[in-house]
Amino acid sequence: MANAIVVEPDVSFIKEVGKLGGGDLKKCFQCATCSVVCPISPDNKPFPRKEMIAASWGLKDRLVADYDVWLCHNCGDCSTLCPRGARPGDVLTAIRAYAVREYATPKALSKAIADPKMLPILLAIPAIIFIGLGLVLKAFGLNWINFSPHGDEIWQAHFISNYLVDIIMIPTFFGAVGVFALGLKRFLADIHASALAEGKTTEGKIDPIGIIKALVTVVLTIIKHSKFDECSENKDRSTAHMLVLFSFIGLFIVTNCFFVAEWLLHIEGPYSQLNPVKWLGNVAGVALIIGALLLLKNRLSKKDQESSYWDWYLIGLVLALGVTGMGTEITRLAGLAAVSNVIYFLHLMFVWSLFAYTPFSKLAHIVYRTTALVYAEYTNRQ
Repeated sequence: MANAIVVEPDVSFIKEVGKLGGGDLKKCFQCATCSVVCPISPDNKPFPRKEMIAASWGLKDRLVADYDVWLCHNCGDCSTLCPRGARPGDVLTAIRAYAVREYATPKALSKAIADPKMLPILLAIPAIIFIGLGLVLKAFGLNWINFSPHGDEIWQAHFISNYLVDIIMIPTFFGAVGVFALGLKRFLADIHASALAEGKTTEGKIDPIGIIKALVTVVLTIIKHSKFDECSENKDRSTAHMLVLFSFIGLFIVTNCFFVAEWLLHIEGPYSQLNPVKWLGNVAGVALIIGALLLLKNRLSKKDQESSYWDWYLIGLVLALGVTGMGTEITRLAGLAAVSNVIYFLHLMFVWSLFAYTPFSKLAHIVYRTTALVYAEYTNRQ
């Protein structure tokens, strides 16, 4: 006789999955159509059927440590072909949102970012930081914020000093990296323990060299977006995702180039519009706006796909970053000093929010999904 296993369902987890977009979970009657039609599900212990069972039973700990949840790219094939309308893709999206909140620290901030009522407060935080710190420094004779800016052709340098921007943004960025590091340490330990328990791997310890080799392979897969191309229903999402991904990569390169130019080479802005780095920044900025608009269009066109605040927050932030970034430059070149400074201040708020809140938002999937894909490649989960 097989050993009895006691299952203790977490009812609050089931309700939370519903709030995060998985409200049709209970419609599932375990026909396994989702696992059969999924183009990227492994043959061995395929998803998402087992995840639908675990979610229905409220097995929170098992799902949070299940890296198969992250292998799903929410292509929509399973949801479209589900005979009961249980929307397995949306359920897995909700589980991923819950997992991000579980691994991010502090959890209170995760809940705040998932709550639309908290958005005004979250956006007010960077405004208070910039203005408050600027006024404190001004009291000590460092006029790094000026509410009546004037001067040369780049007003932003007189409105908010680059020094003030850097001393706020750099710690914020590395603070987010620290949050991710703590979360990833737990995440990798959990998925490895889960994989051992389910027989997906037999290795007691993770080999760092093997992980690095797997990372190289996965990075190429991500760059090509090959997983998206295997989908049928949401295949058109590939273009939008690639535009946003490469835009962020391009803007990251541009930011670091200008940081080196200012702090190490002591080459102050403004920089010529013919500067190749400036060209890269402009192209990336335009691509970011186009990518965000395509994400918005795709999301609105999918009437049969659940869209939670978790999704809209990301799209809104990406669009706001692109519009305020390009808007700052365009209004500056047009000679609209006051308008340019206002847009620039909004842009700084959104950039700070990007750094500070990413470990707690949907954008965190860039890190967690990449880690899951690397681990799947490492364990040869085909």
